[in-house]
Amino acid sequence: MPEDWEHGGFGLYIHWPFCQAKCPYCDFNSHVVARIDQIAWEQAYLSEIDRIGTQTAGRVLRSVFFGGGTPSMMEPRLVDAILAKIRATWPLANDIEITLEANPTSVEAGRFAGYRNAGVNRVSMGIQALNDADLKALGRLHSEREAIAAFETARSVFDRVSFDLIYARQGQTLKAWETELKRALALAIDHLSLYQLTIEAGTAFGDRYAAGKLRDLPDEDLSADMFAATQEICATAGFDGYEVSNHARPGFESIHNQIYWRYGDYAGIGPGAHGRLTIGGVRYATESPLAPTTWLQQVTSAGHGESLREVLSLEDQIAELLLMGMRLDEGVLLERMSQYNCDYLSNNIKRLVELGLVTSDTGLLRLTQKGKPLLNAVLRELLRS
Repeated sequence: MPEDWEHGGFGLYIHWPFCQAKCPYCDFNSHVVARIDQIAWEQAYLSEIDRIGTQTAGRVLRSVFFGGGTPSMMEPRLVDAILAKIRATWPLANDIEITLEANPTSVEAGRFAGYRNAGVNRVSMGIQALNDADLKALGRLHSEREAIAAFETARSVFDRVSFDLIYARQGQTLKAWETELKRALALAIDHLSLYQLTIEAGTAFGDRYAAGKLRDLPDEDLSADMFAATQEICATAGFDGYEVSNHARPGFESIHNQIYWRYGDYAGIGPGAHGRLTIGGVRYATESPLAPTTWLQQVTSAGHGESLREVLSLEDQIAELLLMGMRLDEGVLLERMSQYNCDYLSNNIKRLVELGLVTSDTGLLRLTQKGKPLLNAVLRELLRS
């Protein structure tokens, strides 16, 4: 019998923690430094790949994702060394997806060609907005013109290019968002990640919001209208909403993110990286130290970059499976859920079906159109004991 993680497959996430500047809305583990010793980072990444490779020997690797931070600050030679080590460590899927995140400010045609020659076959760009005023308000260092030029550069080098946009921004109207989204879809793209602006504690925006200085944010009704318009406009353009915030032309869905959402196994390497690994039939959650220098020193001195490795209970696993899987349009297999001893969920599911928020009659637990904008409320009700 296959292990449960095989429903999602096996992927590798590599975190590059450095950025040129810290965006005020960002709560990712990113740092601005004056100098980066890329040789030391190479040695640490290769050491961690060796360690994880020993624990997962023989698995077919379906995806690699360089996230951050701004991985397009990495020297192509470093990316090449990492991917060479990966190829020597695991058998690769025939259609392996190797993604690198890039910001328009760090795009250079020669650098992109170097990434492609190293094996990167997909780029995800953090564009975030298509007008200069909002880019400035979001703390981005690029202009609209630079963003479009960077996208065109990426498109000339890579067959697959995605980019991110943030909506429900300060002062943004529904009409303005609809116009901007249609402009984005008119570009030669195959994948879009579209996120509502969220105000996170510990960020510059979070501090401003707490002080009452972050004004003109859309209210709940306007945000809901923007979400509904996003789904409709993307569907009309042939971009399926295969996940709550992600839209793609058929066949261009993100393999790596689907591993997360289908609750597969993934190793996280780098400062602050998280992982989920099934070893010897036991599923573990892993974490790494947030501070880049701490992580680097630990890999060098202790021979590993983990700050936590703990066994996940069956209750934790079913909660994570649902938290991730219900984001997907395809939903979660009821048959798969049964192995987690979660019969207690049946009454919750029945209640949500009666409310018209989920369906379960095809062997899949899925959100309805009515349920999609209420995902968080559905999950709370679903997991209520």
